[in-house]
Amino acid sequence: MNKRLAVAFTGPSNSGKTTLILKVARKLIHEHKLEVAIIKHDPKDKARFDVEGKDSYKFSDTGAEVIVTSPNRTTYFSQKHSELDEMVRLFDKFDVLLVEGLKNLPLPRISVFRDTIDKDYFAYMNALAVDNSVNLDEYKIPDGVSLLDLNSADEVISWIFKNAKKI
Repeated sequence: MNKRLAVAFTGPSNSGKTTLILKVARKLIHEHKLEVAIIKHDPKDKARFDVEGKDSYKFSDTGAEVIVTSPNRTTYFSQKHSELDEMVRLFDKFDVLLVEGLKNLPLPRISVFRDTIDKDYFAYMNALAVDNSVNLDEYKIPDGVSLLDLNSADEVISWIFKNAKKI
């Protein structure tokens, strides 16, 4: 793959976004042999990556930009908001970027829903991934929105290869 692809996933809490992204990422990595990068938006600032009292927490608590490196991973703690292009630069190389959340980013977007669909998402979606818990007859899906099976990572990957933004 000579161009890097980027796509975003959006939807309410507990809709299955993370599960779908995990399935898609695993297939892209293990079956398609592609390098995958993932950015997750934490709109309520709830994620906790370190424990108070540990060195990395103390360093990050100063307000500094901090990178913690170990034999198995590198973790970047930033005290400021980053735009997409800044975040992309943190990943040296990847073939596919999967973004969870950040509905204002200019990326093709797969909206994920179970049980009911929030029509407020229609303006942001390029594809709709649902399972059979959603009765699609109850909704007027906007023209041009692809319907995807939430339980089919292969179907979602196929859509990504055709529709993702080349970056």
